[in-house]
Amino acid sequence: MAFKHKHLLGIQDLTASEITTILDTAESFYEISTREVKKVPTLRGKTIINLFFEPSTRTRSSFELAAKRLSADIVNFNSNASSTSKGETFKDTILNLEAMNPDAIIIRHPCAGATHYAATFSRSNIINAGDGAHEHPTQALLDAFTIRQQKKNFKDLKIIIVGDILHSRVARSNIFLLGKMGARVTLVGPPPLLPREFEKFGVNLDFNLDRAIEGADIVMMLRIQLERQAKNFFPSIREYRNIYALTAKRFRRAKKNAIIMHPGPINRGVELSADIADSAKSVILKQVENGIAVRMAVFYLLLGGKDREAFD
Repeated sequence: MAFKHKHLLGIQDLTASEITTILDTAESFYEISTREVKKVPTLRGKTIINLFFEPSTRTRSSFELAAKRLSADIVNFNSNASSTSKGETFKDTILNLEAMNPDAIIIRHPCAGATHYAATFSRSNIINAGDGAHEHPTQALLDAFTIRQQKKNFKDLKIIIVGDILHSRVARSNIFLLGKMGARVTLVGPPPLLPREFEKFGVNLDFNLDRAIEGADIVMMLRIQLERQAKNFFPSIREYRNIYALTAKRFRRAKKNAIIMHPGPINRGVELSADIADSAKSVILKQVENGIAVRMAVFYLLLGGKDREAFD
């Protein structure tokens, strides 16, 4: 199936077939990262800009490595060392970068909708690397790729997403993706961080982790995003940890072959214990590894990769 989108702005815009196309394409690129020479000429001559207005370790590095393994040229843009610190607007920043004729611009921005706005005037392919608390599509895609590796398909999997749902762009993108692929999703967290409006997305809500984790196939933990919280949503970190942290004892309620996921960064001892984070059931580092193949697939599909020679 052809991928007909100019931009990747969110999972909500994609069909199940288009998601499958991205995952299948990522499968083809996964092997490249295991080679001694981790590079193919697929996007030689293409230029990509990493435009990040928020800190990032995994996402920014993963996009950079993905571009380089496809032989594209990539420029990393640091907003703190740019003219945005002098008052240049978001639109003017993009227009000035576009005057240098890049092929794609990856954008991470603290404001929800920033990438959709950029797509209204940009000539380049826009890729959303996280816009506020709205969406983070490539994270959901790499999560899906990891789940498919471990479980083969999504149909009727019981997946719980635990933590700061209200402020999580990862949760939103995963809600959209996993629902489209046939999984059963339950959101778990303190009531102030889990408003009832999420029920309109076809998911279940539960404020009791011990109950929700019973029989789960996938346990996806989220970080408490204090930087996005203008007020306290629970009395203390200690209380949150006692009720919602994933421990070995709690995890025994899940299925025997259940796996643990986390988009990072991990706050050890807050949302999950260190022994659980480093256990054989954890696929957290596998998610990071898989992010490169998924982002290679996104570049390939958006920037015109067409033939099997791309993988040789």
